[in-house]
Amino acid sequence: RAPRIYTRTGDSGFSSTFTGERRPKGDRIFEALGATDELSSAIGLAGEFSSEKGYTFVDQLHKVQCMLQDVGSNIATPLSSAREAHRKRTSFSEKPILELEQWIDSYSEQLPPLRAFILPSGGRSSAALHFSRAVCRRAERCVVPLVQAGEADPNVAKYLNRLSDYLFVLARYAAMKEGKEEKIYIKPEP
Repeated sequence: RAPRIYTRTGDSGFSSTFTGERRPKGDRIFEALGATDELSSAIGLAGEFSSEKGYTFVDQLHKVQCMLQDVGSNIATPLSSAREAHRKRTSFSEKPILELEQWIDSYSEQLPPLRAFILPSGGRSSAALHFSRAVCRRAERCVVPLVQAGEADPNVAKYLNRLSDYLFVLARYAAMKEGKEEKIYIKPEP
């Protein structure tokens, strides 16, 4: 018999962290987990649009989604209640941050210099990547207070910060590859 997807354990408004601690669903840990899940979904959508265009960076987006699972594991393991075994299992290293920086540098070298504020645009792939970037910034804003409170690894916040930069550069790259114009901010006449 297949296991049921529903457990009913959250019906009273509480959920469990990886450490087994029960917290209200409105706890900032679950806010950060939700934002990270939304980010992975947004990146999945951007990846589907980009896959239709045959972009090779789709493999990188899939790798990012896998890393976001590790981000979630770290967030779901509040350091205040984590045993050493929990911490070891959900630690987050600097290596994925450095990898993002390499990707950013590689795509940036191929782009024209920025001369104006770019509005989310440039075709479906680009717009979806810009949307992912905005969701990433929200996820980062949810994670930073956890890091500041000593509940999550600082590398998690750094990863999200770098990821938003990567998504921005990738959105510009996709627009360039498709020959789509990036719309720029124009100050309205008074």
